[in-house]
Amino acid sequence: MSQNLTFTEKLKNFFISNAVPILFVVITLLAVPVSGFSATYLIQEMITRIGRNSFLVLSLLLPILAGMGLNFGMVLGAMAGQIGLIFITDWSIVGIPGLVLAMLISTPISILLGILCGSVLNRAKGREMATSYILGFFINGVYQLVVLYFMGGIIPVKSPSLVLSRGYGIRNTIALDGVRQVFDNMIPLKIGEISIPLGTFFIIALLCLFILWFRKTKLGQDMRAIAQDMKVAQSAGIPVDRTRIISIVISTVLAGYGQIIFLQNMGTLSTYNSHDQTGVFSIAAILIGGATVSRATIPNVFIGVILFHMMFVVSPMAGKNLIGQAMLGEYFRQFISYGIIAIALVLHAWRRQKDKEMERRSLRGVKAEKQPQAEK
Repeated sequence: MSQNLTFTEKLKNFFISNAVPILFVVITLLAVPVSGFSATYLIQEMITRIGRNSFLVLSLLLPILAGMGLNFGMVLGAMAGQIGLIFITDWSIVGIPGLVLAMLISTPISILLGILCGSVLNRAKGREMATSYILGFFINGVYQLVVLYFMGGIIPVKSPSLVLSRGYGIRNTIALDGVRQVFDNMIPLKIGEISIPLGTFFIIALLCLFILWFRKTKLGQDMRAIAQDMKVAQSAGIPVDRTRIISIVISTVLAGYGQIIFLQNMGTLSTYNSHDQTGVFSIAAILIGGATVSRATIPNVFIGVILFHMMFVVSPMAGKNLIGQAMLGEYFRQFISYGIIAIALVLHAWRRQKDKEMERRSLRGVKAEKQPQAEK
Protein backbone atom coordinates (compact mmCIF):
# COMPACT_ATOMS: atom_id res chain seq x y z
CA MET A 1 0.00 0.00 0.00
CA SER A 2 2.80 2.38 0.93
CA GLN A 3 4.58 1.49 -2.32
CA ASN A 4 1.43 2.30 -4.32
CA LEU A 5 1.09 5.56 -2.42
CA THR A 6 4.72 6.42 -3.09
CA PHE A 7 4.27 5.72 -6.80
CA THR A 8 1.09 7.82 -6.82
CA GLU A 9 2.88 10.68 -5.12
CA LYS A 10 5.76 10.46 -7.60
CA LEU A 11 3.31 10.46 -10.51
CA LYS A 12 1.45 13.41 -9.02
CA ASN A 13 4.70 15.34 -8.49
CA PHE A 14 5.76 14.57 -12.07
CA PHE A 15 2.53 15.99 -13.50
CA ILE A 16 2.69 19.04 -11.22
CA SER A 17 6.34 19.72 -12.11
CA ASN A 18 5.76 19.23 -15.84
CA ALA A 19 2.23 20.58 -16.12
CA VAL A 20 3.18 23.31 -18.60
CA PRO A 21 5.06 21.17 -21.17
CA ILE A 22 2.40 18.43 -20.90
CA LEU A 23 -0.33 21.01 -21.56
CA PHE A 24 1.53 22.32 -24.61
CA VAL A 25 2.11 18.83 -25.98
CA VAL A 26 -1.66 18.24 -25.76
CA ILE A 27 -2.44 21.62 -27.40
CA THR A 28 0.09 20.92 -30.18
CA LEU A 29 -1.27 17.42 -30.84
CA LEU A 30 -4.76 18.88 -31.17
CA ALA A 31 -3.76 21.90 -33.28
CA VAL A 32 -1.41 20.22 -35.79
CA PRO A 33 -4.10 18.16 -37.59
CA VAL A 34 -6.49 21.13 -37.62
CA SER A 35 -3.85 23.43 -39.15
CA GLY A 36 -3.52 21.22 -42.23
CA PHE A 37 0.25 21.71 -42.56
CA SER A 38 2.33 18.86 -43.97
CA ALA A 39 4.88 17.02 -41.84
CA THR A 40 7.72 18.19 -44.11
CA TYR A 41 6.74 21.84 -43.69
CA LEU A 42 6.49 21.55 -39.90
CA ILE A 43 9.84 19.74 -39.60
CA GLN A 44 11.53 22.40 -41.74
CA GLU A 45 9.98 25.19 -39.67
CA MET A 46 11.06 23.61 -36.38
CA ILE A 47 14.64 23.05 -37.58
CA THR A 48 14.82 26.67 -38.76
CA ARG A 49 13.38 28.03 -35.52
CA ILE A 50 15.61 25.88 -33.31
CA GLY A 51 18.64 27.32 -35.10
CA ARG A 52 17.23 30.85 -34.97
CA ASN A 53 16.15 31.00 -31.32
CA SER A 54 18.06 28.44 -29.23
CA PHE A 55 21.17 30.56 -28.65
CA LEU A 56 19.03 33.37 -27.22
CA VAL A 57 17.17 31.03 -24.88
CA LEU A 58 20.40 29.35 -23.73
CA SER A 59 21.69 32.76 -22.60
CA LEU A 60 19.08 32.64 -19.78
CA LEU A 61 20.61 29.62 -18.02
CA LEU A 62 23.49 31.18 -16.07
CA PRO A 63 21.46 33.80 -14.15
CA ILE A 64 19.02 31.02 -13.17
CA LEU A 65 22.04 28.97 -12.01
CA ALA A 66 23.09 31.94 -9.85
CA GLY A 67 19.62 32.22 -8.29
CA MET A 68 18.72 35.47 -10.06
CA GLY A 69 15.67 34.09 -11.82
CA LEU A 70 14.63 34.90 -15.37
CA ASN A 71 16.86 37.56 -16.89
CA PHE A 72 14.49 39.98 -18.61
CA GLY A 73 17.59 42.18 -18.93
CA MET A 74 18.80 39.98 -21.79
CA VAL A 75 17.15 42.58 -24.04
CA LEU A 76 20.16 44.82 -23.24
CA GLY A 77 22.43 42.35 -25.01
CA ALA A 78 20.00 42.17 -27.93
CA MET A 79 20.29 45.96 -28.40
CA ALA A 80 24.10 45.69 -28.32
CA GLY A 81 23.98 43.01 -31.02
CA GLN A 82 21.79 45.24 -33.20
CA ILE A 83 24.24 48.13 -32.87
CA GLY A 84 27.00 45.81 -34.08
CA LEU A 85 24.90 44.84 -37.12
CA ILE A 86 24.18 48.50 -37.95
CA PHE A 87 27.90 49.29 -37.99
CA ILE A 88 28.96 46.34 -40.16
CA THR A 89 26.15 47.14 -42.60
CA ASP A 90 27.36 50.74 -42.83
CA TRP A 91 30.95 49.57 -43.37
CA SER A 92 29.82 47.02 -46.02
CA ILE A 93 31.58 44.11 -44.28
CA VAL A 94 29.84 40.94 -45.40
CA GLY A 95 29.90 37.20 -44.75
CA ILE A 96 31.39 35.53 -41.69
CA PRO A 97 33.90 38.38 -41.10
CA GLY A 98 30.97 40.79 -40.89
CA LEU A 99 29.11 38.69 -38.31
CA VAL A 100 32.26 38.12 -36.26
CA LEU A 101 32.96 41.87 -36.29
CA ALA A 102 29.35 42.57 -35.24
CA MET A 103 29.88 40.23 -32.29
CA LEU A 104 33.16 41.93 -31.39
CA ILE A 105 31.46 45.36 -31.48
CA SER A 106 28.56 44.11 -29.35
CA THR A 107 30.82 42.51 -26.72
CA PRO A 108 32.14 45.63 -24.91
CA ILE A 109 28.69 47.26 -25.10
CA SER A 110 27.12 44.11 -23.63
CA ILE A 111 29.74 43.94 -20.88
CA LEU A 112 29.11 47.55 -19.83
CA LEU A 113 25.33 47.06 -19.90
CA GLY A 114 25.71 43.76 -18.04
CA ILE A 115 27.76 45.40 -15.29
CA LEU A 116 25.13 48.15 -15.00
CA CYS A 117 22.31 45.58 -14.90
CA GLY A 118 24.10 43.36 -12.37
CA SER A 119 24.90 46.31 -10.10
CA VAL A 120 21.27 47.43 -10.13
CA LEU A 121 20.03 43.88 -9.45
CA ASN A 122 22.40 43.57 -6.48
CA ARG A 123 20.50 46.46 -4.94
CA ALA A 124 17.19 44.72 -5.60
CA LYS A 125 17.86 41.23 -4.25
CA GLY A 126 14.71 39.15 -4.27
CA ARG A 127 13.12 41.36 -6.94
CA GLU A 128 15.55 40.75 -9.79
CA MET A 129 13.01 39.78 -12.46
CA ALA A 130 10.77 42.82 -12.07
CA THR A 131 13.80 45.10 -11.79
CA SER A 132 15.49 43.70 -14.92
CA TYR A 133 12.20 44.05 -16.83
CA ILE A 134 11.91 47.76 -15.93
CA LEU A 135 15.63 48.29 -16.57
CA GLY A 136 15.08 46.96 -20.09
CA PHE A 137 12.59 49.80 -20.71
CA PHE A 138 15.08 52.36 -19.43
CA ILE A 139 17.97 51.13 -21.60
CA ASN A 140 15.58 50.88 -24.55
CA GLY A 141 15.03 54.62 -24.21
CA VAL A 142 18.79 55.20 -24.30
CA TYR A 143 19.09 52.90 -27.33
CA GLN A 144 16.33 54.79 -29.16
CA LEU A 145 18.10 58.09 -28.39
CA VAL A 146 21.42 56.81 -29.75
CA VAL A 147 19.97 55.21 -32.89
CA LEU A 148 17.39 57.90 -33.69
CA TYR A 149 19.44 61.05 -32.95
CA PHE A 150 23.13 60.30 -32.42
CA MET A 151 23.79 57.98 -35.37
CA GLY A 152 24.40 59.97 -38.52
CA GLY A 153 24.99 63.08 -36.40
CA ILE A 154 27.41 62.62 -33.51
CA ILE A 155 28.23 59.02 -34.52
CA PRO A 156 29.25 58.93 -38.20
CA VAL A 157 27.12 56.75 -40.49
CA LYS A 158 28.03 57.16 -44.14
CA SER A 159 25.64 54.85 -45.99
CA PRO A 160 22.65 56.81 -47.37
CA SER A 161 20.57 53.62 -47.35
CA LEU A 162 20.80 53.54 -43.54
CA VAL A 163 20.27 57.21 -42.63
CA LEU A 164 16.90 58.95 -42.62
CA SER A 165 16.29 61.67 -45.21
CA ARG A 166 16.80 64.39 -42.57
CA GLY A 167 20.49 63.43 -42.38
CA TYR A 168 20.64 61.64 -39.02
CA GLY A 169 18.90 58.70 -37.40
CA ILE A 170 18.70 55.13 -38.70
CA ARG A 171 15.86 53.94 -40.92
CA ASN A 172 13.13 51.71 -39.50
CA THR A 173 14.18 48.64 -41.47
CA ILE A 174 17.67 47.59 -42.55
CA ALA A 175 18.28 44.83 -45.11
CA LEU A 176 21.07 42.53 -43.91
CA ASP A 177 21.79 41.18 -47.39
CA GLY A 178 25.53 40.92 -46.78
CA VAL A 179 25.15 38.58 -43.80
CA ARG A 180 21.80 36.94 -44.54
CA GLN A 181 21.87 33.29 -43.37
CA VAL A 182 25.68 33.21 -43.47
CA PHE A 183 25.97 30.95 -40.40
CA ASP A 184 23.06 28.82 -41.62
CA ASN A 185 24.73 28.16 -44.98
CA MET A 186 28.27 27.82 -43.60
CA ILE A 187 27.96 24.01 -43.62
CA PRO A 188 25.10 23.27 -46.05
CA LEU A 189 23.14 20.05 -45.63
CA LYS A 190 19.94 19.05 -47.36
CA ILE A 191 18.03 15.83 -46.72
CA GLY A 192 15.26 15.54 -49.29
CA GLU A 193 13.31 18.79 -49.11
CA ILE A 194 14.59 19.69 -45.64
CA SER A 195 17.52 22.10 -45.23
CA ILE A 196 19.53 21.80 -42.00
CA PRO A 197 21.63 24.82 -40.86
CA LEU A 198 24.57 22.76 -39.59
CA GLY A 199 26.76 25.86 -39.12
CA THR A 200 24.30 27.43 -36.70
CA PHE A 201 23.74 24.12 -34.89
CA PHE A 202 27.52 23.78 -34.48
CA ILE A 203 27.66 27.21 -32.79
CA ILE A 204 24.73 26.26 -30.53
CA ALA A 205 26.46 22.97 -29.65
CA LEU A 206 29.60 24.89 -28.66
CA LEU A 207 27.52 27.07 -26.32
CA CYS A 208 25.92 23.97 -24.76
CA LEU A 209 29.38 22.49 -24.15
CA PHE A 210 30.52 25.79 -22.64
CA ILE A 211 27.55 25.83 -20.25
CA LEU A 212 28.18 22.20 -19.20
CA TRP A 213 31.86 22.99 -18.62
CA PHE A 214 31.13 26.26 -16.85
CA ARG A 215 28.82 24.60 -14.31
CA LYS A 216 31.75 22.42 -13.17
CA THR A 217 34.17 25.33 -12.71
CA LYS A 218 34.69 27.04 -9.36
CA LEU A 219 32.75 30.06 -10.58
CA GLY A 220 29.87 27.83 -11.64
CA GLN A 221 29.88 26.07 -8.26
CA ASP A 222 29.94 29.47 -6.54
CA MET A 223 26.85 30.49 -8.52
CA ARG A 224 25.10 27.29 -7.48
CA ALA A 225 26.01 27.92 -3.83
CA ILE A 226 24.68 31.48 -4.03
CA ALA A 227 21.41 30.20 -5.49
CA GLN A 228 20.99 27.76 -2.60
CA ASP A 229 21.70 30.23 0.21
CA MET A 230 23.20 33.66 -0.29
CA LYS A 231 24.09 34.20 3.37
CA VAL A 232 25.83 30.86 3.72
CA ALA A 233 27.75 31.51 0.50
CA GLN A 234 28.83 34.93 1.83
CA SER A 235 29.99 33.30 5.10
CA ALA A 236 31.99 30.75 3.09
CA GLY A 237 33.97 33.58 1.49
CA ILE A 238 32.23 33.65 -1.90
CA PRO A 239 32.01 37.21 -3.33
CA VAL A 240 28.25 37.13 -3.81
CA ASP A 241 27.70 40.51 -5.50
CA ARG A 242 30.65 40.09 -7.85
CA THR A 243 29.59 36.56 -8.85
CA ARG A 244 26.03 37.68 -9.53
CA ILE A 245 27.30 40.52 -11.75
CA ILE A 246 29.49 38.06 -13.69
CA SER A 247 26.48 35.80 -14.36
CA ILE A 248 24.48 38.74 -15.73
CA VAL A 249 27.43 39.97 -17.83
CA ILE A 250 27.90 36.54 -19.45
CA SER A 251 24.15 36.27 -20.07
CA THR A 252 24.04 39.75 -21.65
CA VAL A 253 27.03 39.04 -23.92
CA LEU A 254 25.50 35.73 -25.03
CA ALA A 255 22.16 37.45 -25.67
CA GLY A 256 23.97 39.91 -27.97
CA TYR A 257 25.46 37.01 -29.94
CA GLY A 258 22.09 35.26 -29.96
CA GLN A 259 20.37 38.32 -31.41
CA ILE A 260 22.96 38.50 -34.18
CA ILE A 261 22.36 34.81 -35.00
CA PHE A 262 18.60 35.43 -34.92
CA LEU A 263 18.76 38.44 -37.25
CA GLN A 264 21.21 36.89 -39.74
CA ASN A 265 18.63 34.14 -40.18
CA MET A 266 15.80 36.66 -40.67
CA GLY A 267 17.84 38.78 -43.07
CA THR A 268 16.30 42.08 -41.93
CA LEU A 269 16.71 44.29 -38.88
CA SER A 270 13.76 46.27 -37.56
CA THR A 271 15.86 48.96 -35.91
CA TYR A 272 13.39 50.04 -33.25
CA ASN A 273 11.37 46.85 -32.70
CA SER A 274 13.49 43.72 -33.25
CA HIS A 275 14.59 43.53 -29.62
CA ASP A 276 11.19 44.30 -28.07
CA GLN A 277 9.92 40.73 -27.60
CA THR A 278 13.31 39.03 -27.30
CA GLY A 279 13.14 38.63 -23.54
CA VAL A 280 9.45 37.75 -23.31
CA PHE A 281 9.51 35.10 -26.06
CA SER A 282 12.78 33.53 -24.86
CA ILE A 283 11.55 33.34 -21.27
CA ALA A 284 8.17 31.96 -22.36
CA ALA A 285 9.97 29.28 -24.41
CA ILE A 286 12.20 28.10 -21.55
CA LEU A 287 9.25 28.00 -19.14
CA ILE A 288 7.17 25.99 -21.61
CA GLY A 289 10.10 23.56 -21.77
CA GLY A 290 9.60 22.76 -18.09
CA ALA A 291 12.07 25.19 -16.51
CA THR A 292 11.22 27.17 -13.40
CA VAL A 293 12.40 30.46 -11.97
CA SER A 294 14.98 28.59 -9.88
CA ARG A 295 15.91 25.62 -12.07
CA ALA A 296 16.57 25.22 -15.80
CA THR A 297 18.51 22.77 -17.95
CA ILE A 298 19.66 22.58 -21.56
CA PRO A 299 16.89 20.05 -22.47
CA ASN A 300 14.33 22.56 -21.13
CA VAL A 301 15.62 25.03 -23.73
CA PHE A 302 15.17 22.78 -26.76
CA ILE A 303 11.85 21.27 -25.62
CA GLY A 304 10.55 24.79 -24.98
CA VAL A 305 11.71 26.18 -28.33
CA ILE A 306 10.04 23.30 -30.20
CA LEU A 307 6.73 23.48 -28.31
CA PHE A 308 6.52 27.28 -28.22
CA HIS A 309 7.32 27.77 -31.89
CA MET A 310 5.19 24.85 -33.00
CA MET A 311 2.30 26.72 -31.41
CA PHE A 312 3.42 29.89 -33.21
CA VAL A 313 3.33 28.10 -36.56
CA VAL A 314 0.10 26.12 -36.26
CA SER A 315 -2.18 28.32 -34.11
CA PRO A 316 -3.07 31.01 -36.73
CA MET A 317 -3.99 28.42 -39.38
CA ALA A 318 -5.77 26.24 -36.82
CA GLY A 319 -7.81 29.29 -35.74
CA LYS A 320 -8.64 30.10 -39.35
CA ASN A 321 -9.71 26.53 -40.17
CA LEU A 322 -11.82 26.26 -37.02
CA ILE A 323 -13.73 29.55 -37.02
CA GLY A 324 -12.47 31.39 -40.11
CA GLN A 325 -10.38 33.89 -38.11
CA ALA A 326 -6.58 33.59 -38.27
CA MET A 327 -6.30 36.42 -35.71
CA LEU A 328 -7.67 34.06 -33.05
CA GLY A 329 -4.42 32.12 -33.23
CA GLU A 330 -2.44 35.38 -33.01
CA TYR A 331 -4.34 36.46 -29.91
CA PHE A 332 -3.93 33.00 -28.42
CA ARG A 333 -0.14 32.96 -28.76
CA GLN A 334 0.14 36.48 -27.35
CA PHE A 335 -2.01 35.36 -24.43
CA ILE A 336 0.17 32.29 -23.94
CA SER A 337 3.44 34.27 -24.13
CA TYR A 338 2.51 36.58 -21.26
CA GLY A 339 0.23 34.14 -19.45
CA ILE A 340 2.89 31.44 -19.09
CA ILE A 341 5.28 33.94 -17.51
CA ALA A 342 2.59 35.09 -15.08
CA ILE A 343 1.78 31.48 -14.15
CA ALA A 344 5.47 30.71 -13.61
CA LEU A 345 5.89 33.69 -11.29
CA VAL A 346 2.75 32.79 -9.33
CA LEU A 347 3.90 29.17 -8.97
CA HIS A 348 7.35 30.37 -7.88
CA ALA A 349 5.82 32.58 -5.18
CA TRP A 350 3.51 29.72 -4.10
CA ARG A 351 6.40 27.25 -3.86
CA ARG A 352 8.49 29.70 -1.86
CA GLN A 353 5.59 30.16 0.54
CA LYS A 354 5.17 26.39 0.86
CA ASP A 355 8.91 25.95 1.49
CA LYS A 356 8.81 28.57 4.25
CA GLU A 357 5.82 26.81 5.85
CA MET A 358 7.66 23.47 5.75
CA GLU A 359 10.73 25.07 7.34
CA ARG A 360 8.59 26.52 10.13
CA ARG A 361 6.93 23.13 10.73
CA SER A 362 10.30 21.36 10.86
CA LEU A 363 11.57 23.93 13.37
CA ARG A 364 8.48 23.38 15.51
CA GLY A 365 9.09 19.62 15.37
CA VAL A 366 12.67 20.08 16.56
CA LYS A 367 11.51 22.29 19.45
CA ALA A 368 8.81 19.78 20.41
CA GLU A 369 11.42 17.00 20.57
CA LYS A 370 13.76 19.09 22.72
CA GLN A 371 11.12 19.96 25.32
CA PRO A 372 10.41 16.34 26.50
CA GLN A 373 14.16 15.67 26.68
CA ALA A 374 14.61 18.77 28.88
CA GLU A 375 11.83 17.54 31.21
CA LYS A 376 13.55 14.16 31.64
